[in-house]
Amino acid sequence: MRKAFLGTLVAVAALVTPASAQTSRNDSDSPNGLNNPGSEFVGDGRRAAWHAEVERTDRGYRIGNPEADAALIEFISYTCGHCATFAREGEGALDLALLAPGHLNLEIRPVIRNAIDLTVSLLVACGPVDGFKNRHRMYLMRQDSWMEKARTAPQAQQAIWARGDRDARLNAARALDLDDMLAERGTSMADINTCLADDAAALALIRNGNADRDEFAVPGTPSFALDGELLNEVHTWGALYPVLAERFRPENASE
Repeated sequence: MRKAFLGTLVAVAALVTPASAQTSRNDSDSPNGLNNPGSEFVGDGRRAAWHAEVERTDRGYRIGNPEADAALIEFISYTCGHCATFAREGEGALDLALLAPGHLNLEIRPVIRNAIDLTVSLLVACGPVDGFKNRHRMYLMRQDSWMEKARTAPQAQQAIWARGDRDARLNAARALDLDDMLAERGTSMADINTCLADDAAALALIRNGNADRDEFAVPGTPSFALDGELLNEVHTWGALYPVLAERFRPENASE
């Protein structure tokens, strides 16, 4: 099983690595390439669907097999540009190579660095648990558009948002079209406003972030903990990939 995973992870990495770092080798040449219908990665549908399983945890949301061999925590800020880059480059690869077949589970925990983080984190949590992953990725994938509006907003309005109270969160969501983005996916505006006005949920997000700082000494975002241990100097998909490759290296593999 580990051998099959490693071949898949290599193939997936080639698909998501920035073009400047890619090789010219065709993934279909690999026996475990994603384009090869005979790949060892191909399994039964049930075992390949763990990436669709989501459950709420004390401090975030866990995606994947709760009994997986390894557990990864991703500490992210929704206003962090590097977090959006990781979502584009790494999360799809994790889905295919690790989460879907059940080798790993991924827990996403928000880090509240500012009031806009708080607003978006409340919106990501607004709705059914099984829709979390789509909401999470939507706000990160479209981060450039709404963050540009935040950066160019009048200073007086930014000062309102910085308060972080319920009126400030509602104001920010409206001004940055964050509420419309969620409404486009079928959530009613009444439910969206209820989520944004939930002071207890906002305080819980802040408390959870503080608890993660105390437990893991999270240095910045994105950061990662594998099997309960913070990964030092790992803040990108390029840095995380070799750690995971080593973690799942076949036991009889040579150097």
